[in-house]
Amino acid sequence: MPETRSGVIPRRESPYVARFTRAERAIHYATAALFLFCIAAAACLYVTPLAHLVGRRHLVATVHEWAGVLIPVPVLLGLASHAFRRDLHEINRFHDGDREWLRAGGSDRRRGRFAGKFNAGQKLYASWIAGAVLIMVVTGLLLWNRFSLTWIPRSGVLFIHDIGFYLLGFGVAGHISKAVGDPEARRGMRTGLVRRTWARETHGQWLG
Repeated sequence: MPETRSGVIPRRESPYVARFTRAERAIHYATAALFLFCIAAAACLYVTPLAHLVGRRHLVATVHEWAGVLIPVPVLLGLASHAFRRDLHEINRFHDGDREWLRAGGSDRRRGRFAGKFNAGQKLYASWIAGAVLIMVVTGLLLWNRFSLTWIPRSGVLFIHDIGFYLLGFGVAGHISKAVGDPEARRGMRTGLVRRTWARETHGQWLG
């Protein structure tokens, strides 16, 4: 590379930028694994053809119960990570850019210039998932035979838990479909790095 007039060679900007730390990716993968175990086991309990195919109902129910109880654990342990706490703070704050993102509509490219590290859609999804998980864990504990809470109206709790199962299933399926359609987002969760051009195009307020 030729020298400038001052004799200093300018530093070349890296084509990649760090998006997630190793701790954040571990939290995501651990939570995702527990989610999938919980949903898959629930499907084997609720969907009759699957229940007949898999059998071993007691074992499947045990996997479902413990996977559900453990879902919040990676997030709670992750609070020890400064990067994770910083991202949680960002997700929990709505900025003017987020409102513009919601109003913009159209393609992700058009919306991208308004988004920070997380766009408004991702923030809303994260908030919805957090609330849904809280409801599912509480109703699941109320239904757990280990507690023998006979004074609880199980039919009403079971109805809420069942509705939550279907809503969470659709929500997680939508999340996975979005990830499948965005290879760069998957790279960010797989390696922690994303292309700088992608970051500027889809999260324009992030890099400043």
